[in-house]
Amino acid sequence: MEVTRLFDYLAVMAAERPDQPFLASKVTENGVKQWKSYTFKEVAEICDKVSQALLDLGIRKDDKVALCAPNRPEWNFIDIGCQQIGAILIPLYPTASTNDFRFICNDAEVKLAFAGDQSLYKKLAEVKSDIPSLREIYTFDPVEGAPSWKSLIDKVTDTSPVQEAKKAVNEKEMATIIYTSGTTGNPKGVMLSHYNMVSNLKDTDKILPFQGGGKSLSFLPLSHIYERVGFFAYLKNAIHIHYAENMDTIAENLKEVQPFVFTTVPRLLEKVYERIMERGNSLSGITKKLFDWSLHLGNRYQLNTNLGLWYNIQLAIARKLVFSKWQEALGGHVRFIITGAAPLQPRLGRLFSAAGVIVLEGYGLSEASPGLSVTRVEEEGRMIGTVGLPLPSVHIKLAEDGEILAKGPNIMMGYYKRPDLTAEVIDSEGYLHTGDVGEWVDGKFLRITDRKKELFKTSGGKYVAPAPIENKLKESLYIEQVMLVGDNEKFVTALIVPSFLHLQAWAKDNGIVYENNQQIIGNEKIRALIDKEIANANKDFGHVEQVKKFVILDKEWTIEDGELTPTLKVKRKVILGRYSRLVEEMYS
Repeated sequence: MEVTRLFDYLAVMAAERPDQPFLASKVTENGVKQWKSYTFKEVAEICDKVSQALLDLGIRKDDKVALCAPNRPEWNFIDIGCQQIGAILIPLYPTASTNDFRFICNDAEVKLAFAGDQSLYKKLAEVKSDIPSLREIYTFDPVEGAPSWKSLIDKVTDTSPVQEAKKAVNEKEMATIIYTSGTTGNPKGVMLSHYNMVSNLKDTDKILPFQGGGKSLSFLPLSHIYERVGFFAYLKNAIHIHYAENMDTIAENLKEVQPFVFTTVPRLLEKVYERIMERGNSLSGITKKLFDWSLHLGNRYQLNTNLGLWYNIQLAIARKLVFSKWQEALGGHVRFIITGAAPLQPRLGRLFSAAGVIVLEGYGLSEASPGLSVTRVEEEGRMIGTVGLPLPSVHIKLAEDGEILAKGPNIMMGYYKRPDLTAEVIDSEGYLHTGDVGEWVDGKFLRITDRKKELFKTSGGKYVAPAPIENKLKESLYIEQVMLVGDNEKFVTALIVPSFLHLQAWAKDNGIVYENNQQIIGNEKIRALIDKEIANANKDFGHVEQVKKFVILDKEWTIEDGELTPTLKVKRKVILGRYSRLVEEMYS
């Protein structure tokens, strides 16, 4: 059958591979945690029951259903169950505030909601009385006093009306509304059709060598369109998805599952690298020298460049003795990793490539369903520091000011209830104005240079693009997160979150005694170390762009504290407000 709608992929797989395992998650049975799998046929049957249960509750085409849960098979059951009857799923980030829940559910006029566990149920229940359209909240985990999703599907005996409902769903109709977290103001509802997302999936077919029957580990939130479309890419390629237990168990789950592929964000790859470095720094003697030698080789690595026979021999030895451990840390069977949502440090791109781990860097946004470009598995289709080549059905051009404009079947239907905002970002020719600034490298690779709105002007009238400077600073082992400041100021300053892991090791080696993070960042030797790292980075930039002063902070920025978006982008306005006193002191 021709696939035109997202749920068609499940129908195809249930017919072609009914008994093949598709979804898996960790469950506790008889006091033991173990993986529980669902076959394609079982998933299709459950989704049909969800669709029928929704129909029995009076949910009809174009009605809105909210879903707030971490990744688990039930998430997909509700998603596809909604799609099959033309209901529109509204994902809610579990980390979003109750104010966001209230705004989104009212804006979308949500009729039903599903919550993953007791804490998320309580969070939704807290604002239920403020949402006139919301009839009921169902839960996945048993919660006292709350109706269970299981009670809904257990009542279903006949799903034949679902088949008729499916026929009425058109590919050009809305499949979901993704409320973008944004870094300021109320979220905007991105309307995406089946046609939008299926076009992105058909593009990935042409460029990514997925291996049918392979495994994937999923840990990025399904609430985000990046992982949601990734789910359907795995579905259509018969890949067995395993949902990580939580963010703290990813390393353990990678070893258990041994995935063929997974999607990630640079921050998590940075964490993997930091753990590897931590283990490497604890070595001694010949093994420590071997580790350092391998890192030195890796830092010299260049794609599409033959560095000579002697280098190639050394790299082969390093891959066998040292870099093989990097592969093992990722499960030992990874063919490639897809990263997006933020820039990957070129240093990490080089090191992972040297280790034989193919990291594909992609670029997109919710408004583009989400992909616009990606590097390729073939070496000639990769260039470190770029986000690759446009997807086959996407046309990208640069505006006069360097802004990236994109056109294709994947571009959103518009912002929900906001034609005014839609007109601001999609021009009369159908090009989406991304707000990102970029450039072409070698005439074909796209490089993101900055966010258009994040450019700031010093009081001297000079424009500064913070992203390249921040990325350079983060190449330091001792700098974890950084945000540049300088709008309407005489010079550029920086808020620095250090890598406490590496600072603690350095402090120990240098005889520095400390009891907490505040004592570490207050130490003059530590401050001199960070000052030196900043001075090294400054060499790559013009005088106006160089960081003249900095403040070291004592805690990492997190989603939970509202300083990062769910895709780990820095909320500049929030951080600037939170540390305004420290910023003022740098300019006093």
